[in-house]
Amino acid sequence: MWLLLAFLSAALLGCYDTFKKQALRENAVIPVLTFNTLFSSLIFLPFIVFSAQSTMLDGTIFHVETGGWEAHKYIIVKSFIVLGSWVLGYFGMKHLPLTIVGPINATRPVMVLIGALLVFGERLNVWQWVGVLMAIVSFFMLSRSGKKEGIDFKHDHWIYMIVGAAALGAVSGLYDKYLMAPVSEGGVGLNRMLVQSWYNIYQLLLMTVILMLFWWPKRKETTPFHWSWSILGVSLFLSAADFMYFYSLSLPTAMISIVSMIRRGSVVVSFLFGALFFHEKNLQAKALDLALVLLGMVFLYIGSR
Repeated sequence: MWLLLAFLSAALLGCYDTFKKQALRENAVIPVLTFNTLFSSLIFLPFIVFSAQSTMLDGTIFHVETGGWEAHKYIIVKSFIVLGSWVLGYFGMKHLPLTIVGPINATRPVMVLIGALLVFGERLNVWQWVGVLMAIVSFFMLSRSGKKEGIDFKHDHWIYMIVGAAALGAVSGLYDKYLMAPVSEGGVGLNRMLVQSWYNIYQLLLMTVILMLFWWPKRKETTPFHWSWSILGVSLFLSAADFMYFYSLSLPTAMISIVSMIRRGSVVVSFLFGALFFHEKNLQAKALDLALVLLGMVFLYIGSR
């Protein structure tokens, strides 16, 4: 069951990346991200209210448990991590081809494994090391493909933003494992709906502050904001993808390393959309880079079983 949920999450995540690219075209990043956090919060707000004020959702997968400061302080930390990843990722996505961004994001499972190696003292086996090396090689190959489009990986700050977003995303994945693991296994044991519902609320509060302090005073001097229905699509697909992801992680036999790898399969969906709808260039070389990333994920999967 958790594997099926992970694959569904990956497909939805690919659609999320595509809608995000469309929403950011010639558009101001900060208000787009603020609207995304607003709509995501509105999606989960009814679950918070009904769970607190009635028994309607008791015993269902949509029930949001109550939690005091002991729970919410962990969720606030997650909000900062995820929002940092989103801010970097949105700015990078706006200025880079989707067929470049997708393969870079697909290296997150490698970062998760390296994080597990450094933080949790885990040891990688031969299969996992091969997967890590393939991801590294694919990154250098992708940098060569990017040069054909005038993108210098060593000096392009948009590339650094995407890499930073991927690294923070990997940190978030490891943190999710800690948040939802049972207390008996060294985790916090938080309810998944509690985490997903409230971290969206906290992100909205943070983005509102960022919007008012950094974008609103200079809105007439920077890229103007215009409404696009794809902004709503971003929130819908992300909320659905995250719901499947958290539900998968909450199941007893779920493995974060496998779920993280499957989720990165979303790059196939976003790559296809980049080719078909955005008409991006140099697809043959990028497809080879992508194939190497996916092959590396296969080795990671074999080594993590």
